[in-house]
Amino acid sequence: MNATKRVTTPARFLGRSLVTVIILFFALVFGLPIVWLLLAPTKSATELTGEAPFSFGSFATIADNWARLSEFQNGVIWQWTANAALYTGVALVITLLATIPAGYALAMTKFRGRGVLLVITLVVMLIPNTALVLPVFLEMSALKLVGTPWAVILPFSFFPFGVYLTYIYFTTSVSKDLLNAARIDGATELRVFLSVALPLATPVIALVGFFNLVGNWNNYFLPFVMEPGRKAPIQVGLAELLSNVPLFNPTSAASVTLDLPVMALATLVSVAPILIVFLFSQRFLVKGMTAGGTKE
Repeated sequence: MNATKRVTTPARFLGRSLVTVIILFFALVFGLPIVWLLLAPTKSATELTGEAPFSFGSFATIADNWARLSEFQNGVIWQWTANAALYTGVALVITLLATIPAGYALAMTKFRGRGVLLVITLVVMLIPNTALVLPVFLEMSALKLVGTPWAVILPFSFFPFGVYLTYIYFTTSVSKDLLNAARIDGATELRVFLSVALPLATPVIALVGFFNLVGNWNNYFLPFVMEPGRKAPIQVGLAELLSNVPLFNPTSAASVTLDLPVMALATLVSVAPILIVFLFSQRFLVKGMTAGGTKE
């Protein structure tokens, strides 16, 4: 068997070198801050500023920082985390109950106004969420929901990107002949959706759910306006924690102050739930992302 050797030309060598440099650049820019964040809770405030930035402190210091974080305002960090879990969890259920049938209807049925609804969905996707905070606040205020969990949950449940993603999936990956066969066998439209279309939509359900969960968990501005104080989710709580760090707020008159290692630990606590969800759902996420790429 003759082995064909590739000749390394100057252009090919230059291309590989350029790719390597770009990869190393992004690894340094995005990787080093993450490494620093993981190591920061292992040190005290003095060690964090006085020792090597990427050195490991001690497990005893981690325990001490954990205790200080848990004691801050009688464990408000856990209240904020529970609030975030409640808001995102309930909103996720409502989103899936509304988004999947809406995308299915747009993709698989013909009705008057279908094109208009699809265009409206695309236009709303382009509007920044921040621009919608004021009208949403006025709407929630008119309904007397400001200050209640529903003021966050209901706007969180509005997810036009999920509708469009579901529409694309059903259009490209689910055969209409299969659905028509179920109808010929006497199945109602509801039965066709629940027994045929929905089981085939598992990948896109996981993808829509994950995007909605991450977006809502990391949402700051809307909960900041709607739910201040102890009712706030973890992302709003992080801003309050930051205001108690003397380095970021030297004029703070708070009786309790936090050091940078404790703040770094709070950041990791806020990220951990989403990271756990991602690790356990990545198989479905990969299927959802590649589902519309090919069609049998």
